[in-house]
Amino acid sequence: MPKLVSIIIPCYNAGQWLEQTFQSAIAQTWASKEVIFVDDGSTDNSSAIARQFESRCVKAVTQENRGASAARNHGLRLAQGEFIQFLDADDLLAPDKIANQMEMARQCDPNAILCGAWTRFTKTPADADFTAQVLCRDASPVDWVVTKLESDAMMHPAAWLTPRELSDRAGPWDESLTLDDDGEYFTRIVLASKGVRFCPTAVSFYRSRLAGSLSDAKSDSAWDSALRSLELSSSLLRLAEDSPQTRRARATAFQQFIYSSYPNAPTSRKRAGKHVAELGGSSLEPPGGPSFQAARRLLGWRLAKRLANLVH
Repeated sequence: MPKLVSIIIPCYNAGQWLEQTFQSAIAQTWASKEVIFVDDGSTDNSSAIARQFESRCVKAVTQENRGASAARNHGLRLAQGEFIQFLDADDLLAPDKIANQMEMARQCDPNAILCGAWTRFTKTPADADFTAQVLCRDASPVDWVVTKLESDAMMHPAAWLTPRELSDRAGPWDESLTLDDDGEYFTRIVLASKGVRFCPTAVSFYRSRLAGSLSDAKSDSAWDSALRSLELSSSLLRLAEDSPQTRRARATAFQQFIYSSYPNAPTSRKRAGKHVAELGGSSLEPPGGPSFQAARRLLGWRLAKRLANLVH
């Protein structure tokens, strides 16, 4: 009997993209699937669109606006599948994405988590360039998290396919986080797993450069959420392995946070600086293009960053 996969779609005001997202979920060639749509208090037509897709294998529910993590947890409570596929309401899956990962799951450790190839797009998947992603590879749990922290890289939720037993063991999404809640959640999942298995033929599409998207939020509260997510991930890595390599990776990630958030969130940056010092310091240089680097050498990275922000 094929194992059931639960596709969980959290949504807040994504009506203009939702039909495409539903179609990509329903079109999955893996037949044993259910789609659970959780509307997080949308004020647009998202719920009405979702109701058009309701069927024996598509369930649409609503909740008061509590955030994406709360919506995903609601979906997890309703899910009956032995595997979990998260799919944000503006993202897409290739038709054979789940089928290809399920074939790999049959051949690997049942406690492994599976990731797939993914790419950014703006309007249609034809925009995608499939730039190689540093986290798309087989790795041990600690090595994967070290790479994530050192490279400041991300893996969007739809790239993963997670065994339900592993998801239950790692625990629910942290509903106190607003920015980088997925970074903390999947760090926790990876460190609870027996390793990451990469399936290059399992493709997903991450819609980016959207005006007003949560991932682009720049308020001090959003930066604080990002730092708390990083602090939680850092603590998890320390518990898994406390070594010169992992301390260096953690210090690098906090230093990168300082560079990224400047000149915003001074309180969070100060806290991040304390973490860097406690971990022995970081040799990470401020990232930026040739113009920024030239200005940095002349003016220092802080003033160079302010000037770059003015230009953009």
